[in-house]
Amino acid sequence: MHALIRWNPPSFMSLPSKLGPLRLDRSRHAAPQVFEHLRALILSLELAPGTVLSRGELAEQFGLSQTPIRDALIRLGEEGLVDIFPQHATVVSRINVTAAQQAHFLRRSIELEVVRALAEKNDDRVVAELRALIERQEGAIRLQDYEGFIASDQAFHRHMYEAAGVPDLWDLVRRMSGHVDRLRRLHLPVAGKVEAVVRDHARILDAIAGGAPQAAQDALRQHLSGTLSQVEEIRSRFPDYVTG
Repeated sequence: MHALIRWNPPSFMSLPSKLGPLRLDRSRHAAPQVFEHLRALILSLELAPGTVLSRGELAEQFGLSQTPIRDALIRLGEEGLVDIFPQHATVVSRINVTAAQQAHFLRRSIELEVVRALAEKNDDRVVAELRALIERQEGAIRLQDYEGFIASDQAFHRHMYEAAGVPDLWDLVRRMSGHVDRLRRLHLPVAGKVEAVVRDHARILDAIAGGAPQAAQDALRQHLSGTLSQVEEIRSRFPDYVTG
């Protein structure tokens, strides 16, 4: 569970009155579904840092007992996305820069090997599939579909892991990346950022398609460096969201 921070109720925000629908799949346990739903809301910043997550209120809103809510919150705590104050409340954590840097280090280390492997394999089918995902991102930009752009961005990287034969490593990176993903959410609306992401993806893909492992790694390294190089600017705009 993520380390606790000092309990300071006045600085926290209340749970939004309506979190949105959660349609339970009755063939699956409830707790993982609650976890996935809350995690998505935290990463999207719909549940902002400092928001109090009351177990009782969540149980009422989701129409569940408190047991699956508790289990979901424990999992969120393990990913560092909430801080749990025993006998008080659970609070959406602030974005920890140190945790974001460690997640970035892990992702960069893995993806450098992923793009190298893909460039050495030089599979036309994989290149076409990745090209289609870039086109989907470009379409999202034209439609000003922010959520669609983010989903396509994630799909591009996930597909590279799958094509390299290491899909479980994407799951590992995803579990570790809550803090850096939230930083990227804050950085993405900056003018020109989404276009830069697409250009970076195109450079990575061109190197893979050209069978150039070093060029693919260089392009990836530049791509992944963008957000963390702007941490202080992000912190200055969102001082209540960022720590560490």
